[in-house]
Amino acid sequence: MSLRTVVPIPPALSVRYGHSSAGRAWLASLPDLVQGRLEHWELAVDLAPGALPWHGHGGVVVPVLRTDGTPAALKIAFPHDEARVERHALALWGGYGAVRLLESDAGTCAMLLERLDGGCSLQGVPLDEAAGIWGGLVRQLSLVPDTRPQWQEFNHVAALAEQWSDDLPAEWEQQGRPFPRWLLEAALEVCQTRGAVGRRSGHDVLVHTDFHFLNILARLQGGFAAIDPQPMIGEAEFAVAPLLWNRLDDLSRADPAAGLRQRCT
Repeated sequence: MSLRTVVPIPPALSVRYGHSSAGRAWLASLPDLVQGRLEHWELAVDLAPGALPWHGHGGVVVPVLRTDGTPAALKIAFPHDEARVERHALALWGGYGAVRLLESDAGTCAMLLERLDGGCSLQGVPLDEAAGIWGGLVRQLSLVPDTRPQWQEFNHVAALAEQWSDDLPAEWEQQGRPFPRWLLEAALEVCQTRGAVGRRSGHDVLVHTDFHFLNILARLQGGFAAIDPQPMIGEAEFAVAPLLWNRLDDLSRADPAAGLRQRCT
């Protein structure tokens, strides 16, 4: 019998998922899930004594070593739709522009991933340089659909646009009409157009829909890779929004709109 490895649960995850019965059940099962994957994939925990594993909004990431000493990362996510399809996107990318998937287990939402430098994201890179790296990665990630079965697992941006067409007016009212009506109507026009036309688009690619600077980490061998893709099928431009609404403090106070336009070029 192998010695059980105790991996502490980050307090932030306990706070986030402790408010629902499903979340509490997942938190209670997490030590066994981690132990099961450590044993099945023959991994050794690579944490300093007393150190906490990494975590994101939706899961825990444990630094590990494979039997040959190669550093890797064991990620176990709270089961939800985005987590269930993440492995399919990473498999399609094959490490090209995104973190490399080494192993996965659908039943536990567990993945063994290439180890990245969790302390070095694109958030800390000067904005002009970061935007260029971001653009290069978008081009790498924008795969055109093919016959591989993973493509059947993703939702389409057009369906999301149709949903927003239904939801935005009510949400605008509930939030106390936080912006002018003309802006709401412009957004609805875009959603309605993309919902109808997007399904017939000849420009569909695989889209990382949460592609902000903190979701781009440095590779140990150099360069950067995307993580946490929340993948969908649609136009590549759909990935631009997170680039615009992050690092707003870096924009010029004199002309912030010009700074946003510059990020898009």
